[in-house]
Amino acid sequence: MSGGVVVLAEDTLVDFALVAFREDGQWQVTELPSRAAENLDALLAAARQQPSEGVTLALCSYGDDFFLAARSAGDEMRLLLSDASAVGEWPIAQQVLDALDEGGDAQSDDLEAVQPAGDLDMFADLGMSAMELSAVCSDLELYPDEILAQIAARIGFGQQFDQAVNAELD
Repeated sequence: MSGGVVVLAEDTLVDFALVAFREDGQWQVTELPSRAAENLDALLAAARQQPSEGVTLALCSYGDDFFLAARSAGDEMRLLLSDASAVGEWPIAQQVLDALDEGGDAQSDDLEAVQPAGDLDMFADLGMSAMELSAVCSDLELYPDEILAQIAARIGFGQQFDQAVNAELD
């Protein structure tokens, strides 16, 4: 095989795409179409369409490699990519880094280390500090769905998240 990058069908796999939002004071978690998670603009548009009483979260897992969390509150959109090193193989990861203005400024060494990129404070007002989020994202033993499950449980919609993921994967 030459030095070129080969993109396999699995590399475009969206494990799941969910949206969590508050309605009547309760967290609701529903599926988003996988195609919405293949493009950042489509994902953000889908998240903004939810009938939320404030915070709306899009939570997506990709090929058991990394996750993307997007938070919408009005016109504001906050992003978190669990692993910046995914940028080399995943177009959605590159789109996130570009949106964060980190795509062109990051050193190639920075993109080789498994580390989150984006807003580590995005869940702070919901009960999960940046330090706690960083620690969970840094646990290389966890798959993206397991990290997202911990985040969902900490924020208060763990059961709804688990049910939605199980429905999506069945």
